[in-house]
This record gives sequence, C-alpha cells and structure tokens, in this order.
Amino acid sequence: MQTNFTEDQLKNPGIARANEILRSCVHCGFCTATCPTYQVLGDELDSPRGRIYLMKDMLESGRPADARTVKHIDRCLSCLACMTTCPSGVHYMHLVDHARAHIEKTYKRPLFERALRNTLAMILPYPGRFRLALLAAKIARPFKSLVPEARLRAMLDMAPKRIPPVSRNDDPQSFPARGERRMRVALMTGCAQKALNTDINDATIRLLTRLGCEVVVAEGAGCCGALVHHMGREEESHRFAVANINAWSASDVDAIVINTSGCGTTVKDYGHMFRNDPLASKAADISAKTMDISELLTKLDLAAEAPERLRVAYHAACSLQHGQQIKTAPKTLLKNAGFEVVEPKDPHLCCGSAGTYNLMQPEISGELKTRKVKTLEAKAPDVIAAGNIGCMMQIGSGTEVPIVHTVELLDWATGGPRPQALG
Repeated sequence: MQTNFTEDQLKNPGIARANEILRSCVHCGFCTATCPTYQVLGDELDSPRGRIYLMKDMLESGRPADARTVKHIDRCLSCLACMTTCPSGVHYMHLVDHARAHIEKTYKRPLFERALRNTLAMILPYPGRFRLALLAAKIARPFKSLVPEARLRAMLDMAPKRIPPVSRNDDPQSFPARGERRMRVALMTGCAQKALNTDINDATIRLLTRLGCEVVVAEGAGCCGALVHHMGREEESHRFAVANINAWSASDVDAIVINTSGCGTTVKDYGHMFRNDPLASKAADISAKTMDISELLTKLDLAAEAPERLRVAYHAACSLQHGQQIKTAPKTLLKNAGFEVVEPKDPHLCCGSAGTYNLMQPEISGELKTRKVKTLEAKAPDVIAAGNIGCMMQIGSGTEVPIVHTVELLDWATGGPRPQALG
C-alpha cells in the first residue's frame, strides 16, 4: 500500500511504525474471510482491510478522528485472526493500537459513553473494586428488564452466580517447589480473574510447585494494562506495565508465567511498547521471559493421567492462537493426560468476549457467543476447556456444559482436586 506521510510525521515513532505496517498491506482481502465482525455485519468497513483504509486516511491527514472512523474501529474485537491469515505479515495489532490512542486523544465521545468507559477503567483492573461491582450487579440483576441501555444490561449479566471468596494465594509471597527446584517463576495473578475465578491461580500454583517450580507472586505486580490499552488510554496502560516490569525485574525469576492469554499477549508486547523508553531493556527482558502456562508445561515434560476419560471441547482463545501463535500445546497436554480432545467448527473465530467488548458491543458479542456455543455443543462434550478467563465467562453464560481452565484439568490429572465446575 502506498503511503504519503510527511518527513515530520515520520519523526513520530508511532507514525513511523504505522507507516511500516500500512506499506506491507497488499489489499488482498484474505483477512475478510476470518474477520468475525465482517462475517456478522457484512460491511467492508468492519473488516481489517476496510479499517486499515480508515486508519490510513485518519493518520496520514493528521486530523482528529471522526464519528464514522471511531464506530468501525470500536467494532474491532482485536481478535487478531487477520494477522494469522495475512500472507503479507501485516501487524494489524500495532496499527489498531496506535489508531485507538489517536482516537482517545482527538475524539470527544458522547457523555454517556465517556462515563461508561471511565467507569470500566476505574473498576475492572482493580480486584477489590471489581468484587464490589460484581456484588452490586448480582443484587441488581433481577431488575434488568427495567434497564433501557443494552450495555448496562450486559454489565449486570457479567456477574457470576457465585462470587468466590478472596484467595490468599494471590497475595505477594513465594511457594516453594516440591522436591528438587527446577525453576523459579513469577506468576501473574491478574486483576479480573482474581475476582471472577480464584480456582485458576490456585490450580496453577499447585501444578507448578508439584513439577519443581518455585512460584513467586511479586510485590507490586498487578493488572497487565490490556484493558485500558485497548481503549487507547496509553498513559494508564503504561503505568500498569511499568509497575509489572519493575516488580518482576526485582524478583530474579527464570520466567513470568501467565494463565490468562489476553494478559500474556500484552505482556509479550511490553518490549515494543517501551522500545523508545529508558525502560526498553528491562521491558524487552520481561517480554522475552513471559510464557503462557501451556508453553511452560510443555517444557517441564508434564506427566499426567486423567482420573476420568472426559470428552473435552477445547476452545482456542484468540489471544492465545492469534496473539501468541500458541495453537497445539494446550491440546497436546490434554491429550497426553488421557482426555479425549475435540475442537469445534471454525475454531479460529472469536467467542465475542475480547476484554470489554462484550460490555461495549453487546449485540455483536452476543451473536458471536451464540455461534461459538452452538459449535462447541455440537461436539457433545462433557466439559469445555479454555485458556482465558474472558472466554470462560462469555461461553459459560451461554451453555450448561461445565467450562474450566485447561490448567484445572491438568492439575486434576496430576493429583490435584477435581475442578469445582465439574461438580
């Protein structure tokens, strides 16, 4: 794609990176075949190719974002299926991230939308606040029919049937390895996950210590910054990232382990986010050490035996299969443990969760959830497994089939307790 940025514009590192990405696009349209919003809406401007044209025009002209551009960029899930499909290697993630930051700086949203986004940014990254919000939503849910705004109704639906008690395993501390220590790893305990499902971190700690890892929950580490990063709120996302970089750098660990793939994709991008910052070296080191839990378990030669031969429908989270290009490791681990693993039709398509997308775009998200649940249930599974809390909450709200994190099944298969979701 030909671009026409000025020399002055290209002095901006963000514009220079956008220029590189835009010039790699050859308009082929392969991305439209795997874009969930294009499949649902059928609008070229709701495909990666269409959004690329909108972003190019906005950034080249240097103008403030307009309502039309914002509407179609907001509808993007950032599922990154387009990056997996693209034969030219267009790094859509960095381009749309930059465009969202430009929108945040130059576009004034309607008052209600500003308030909604500010509320999410002030609550979701903070587990204590999020727990209180979930409790309030649970109390208010019986009155949902009286709420006229679809996005507020979606927030009421987000509260799980049971809000788990706080797990003290999420407090800063160190868990010694059982037997000979093989590695020292930092576990990112996350933010929303700590409020929605404490079983995941608990299972991860049990499994890793059983395999000879000393597990550190670092003082000062918290939200990865993804939630506000995808809103274009760069300063806030960078504050979260800096706290994590400093906390993990001081922990002297061999790896940073993440069991929420949406967070993993962001942390692995810290090196890019801080490439022109004094923290560049530290950030790059953290990104290089970051591993999804399935990556680490593959390296640790996990020996497991399933207590029951369950039929497991594996849902591939977009942030894992597209954002991190991890596609086979979770399925292989489950198969080797003795579970029967099946995959739904069109496993590359998003379930519609995508961070806060199911709250901000509930209609599109709901359609994608319905499609995903239908394909999963068609496999007649005993249980659904996924590697991302957002996907688990999204899919779980649309099916009676139990849904668990992959690590919960692997913990069970190596001597841990039966996952609570299985009864």
